Amino acid sequence: MQLSETLLSEFDQEMANTRKILERVPEDKLSWKPHEKSFSIGQLATHLASLPSWATITIENEEIDIAPGGQPPPKNEPAKSRDELLETFDQNVAAARRALASATDERLLKDWALLSGGKTMMTAPRISVLRSYVMNHIVHHRAQLGVYLRLNDVPVPAMYLNSADEPGPGST
Repeated sequence: MQLSETLLSEFDQEMANTRKILERVPEDKLSWKPHEKSFSIGQLATHLASLPSWATITIENEEIDIAPGGQPPPKNEPAKSRDELLETFDQNVAAARRALASATDERLLKDWALLSGGKTMMTAPRISVLRSYVMNHIVHHRAQLGVYLRLNDVPVPAMYLNSADEPGPGST
């Protein structure tokens, strides 16, 4: 079995769970923030919708410079609607899934680098980057978004087991 096959079932589950929470983003609260230093719901959800693109970037490139020429890293313009979030997310997930499905073991075990202004910030095998900086990063921000939803009285979807608002998969 190829490494990509072992990652795909986890990827599919995490992306399905992420889509469930993005489907709950309240359009009338996109600018809401729990704290002045925090992302707004719209900014956080937009970041979450864009994160699967990092899988494609990691698999298809040797490195990425997030601040080429010393420029500040680009920022995603916050989505203006739930439909826009879901469209962005679905496109990024489809591209990431294609890249992951076609990745060879050799490619996944080869190092990838994250640079900022030409300076190497991190180098790791692609498979590690996919698990840590893509999937775990998505789970982290998905949990943040769940807290934002709770604070706005939006039902939080069940992910792995029950949530306080709904039964989880396989519950009776």
